[in-house]
Amino acid sequence: MESFSLILAIVVVTALAFDFTNGFHDTANAMATTISTGAMKPKAAVAMSAVLNLVGAFLSVEVANTISKGLVDEAGIRPEVIFAALVGAILWNLLTWLVGLPSSSSHALMGGLIGATIASAGVGAVHGDVLVTKVLIPAIAAPLVAGIAAMLATRLTYSLGSKAEDKASKKGYRAGQIASAGLVSLAHGTNDAQKTMGVITLALVAGGTVAPDSDPPMWVILSAGLAIALGTYLGGWRIIRTMGKGLTDLQPQQGFAAQTSAATVILASSHLGFSLSTTHSVSGSVMGAGLGRKGGVVRWSTATRMFVAWGLTLPAAALVGALAEYVTGFGSWGTAVVAVFLVASSAAIWKLSRREVVDHTNVNDTDDTVEAEPAGVVTTAIAAVTPPPVGGTATASEDPVPSFPSQATAERTPTTTTTV
Repeated sequence: MESFSLILAIVVVTALAFDFTNGFHDTANAMATTISTGAMKPKAAVAMSAVLNLVGAFLSVEVANTISKGLVDEAGIRPEVIFAALVGAILWNLLTWLVGLPSSSSHALMGGLIGATIASAGVGAVHGDVLVTKVLIPAIAAPLVAGIAAMLATRLTYSLGSKAEDKASKKGYRAGQIASAGLVSLAHGTNDAQKTMGVITLALVAGGTVAPDSDPPMWVILSAGLAIALGTYLGGWRIIRTMGKGLTDLQPQQGFAAQTSAATVILASSHLGFSLSTTHSVSGSVMGAGLGRKGGVVRWSTATRMFVAWGLTLPAAALVGALAEYVTGFGSWGTAVVAVFLVASSAAIWKLSRREVVDHTNVNDTDDTVEAEPAGVVTTAIAAVTPPPVGGTATASEDPVPSFPSQATAERTPTTTTTV
């Protein structure tokens, strides 16, 4: 490698740090439902996800090329701009992890990049057509498509398994969940790991180390894959709890339908080069699966907080990225100030997280003091038009008019069965 300057080295290290936060921030996308339904033990689940994330990083570079060649004008980018963009993305990832909200790491990265680029080279340096067609439209379409697919798949799985013995059916779907969770992890590697590859490649082009329009070098692919795999293995337990228990209560059949639907959407988008948010896709599929079961409920208060975080991600990361770029514009000391701010802020967020530790030992615990919200308008409407099972057995949780006790009470109350 030629002319690998200090600032370029700082950018590469910061990009890999972002990739690491992306890994533990998005572990929930692949493994939350598998862990919440008991299909896999928490540590085994994140270990499998980490390995498959690494494998997925080597399967394609289409999304990496979207970031490095399509979103912004390479000619107007300096390494300091990339560094500022990563600061915005990392801080947003850490803040949303602290409060347990599954926001999009992808949009945080792109928001930071857009904000820093505009601050450095003006609005014209951002390719608006790429932003709309490959970022914004998929951001809206992905959760809707994944949610509808998961809702229909959930209804289909219950219909096909209506005559099967309940215990055997759940065991089979738990095995299916493991396979579908592996597919989501593989898909996550093909999509999210590549975003860091694209950013590092963009920095290398800006620093004159590689030629414009180059694909990511092999060492970039390997390092990005390892960073996201390590972050995945450590597990973003706070977000896993929200995704697995906070949005809805899932049965194995629903978990299988949700993960399969999300994996299909993510893999298709990776093939097309869309910089899709895996978080949006999986969250949409989880809510769709929750609505697809008779008597299922989506906790719309949690979903609303999540939607607000989604809407704030791009502008918030862009604002921080733009401010960071403004400070780095003062020279080396400005870059040093931004670096110190990033490290200090990250350390403060980590210290705050230690006040209430969430890890593999308590990720499925629920709060006894929190009552589950009543069914909302959407849930009630979906339940009203969902046909009852054709035959076999139905659990009490699938009654047409659920009473929605608290999560903790539901876990302590034995499940009863009635013959339909």
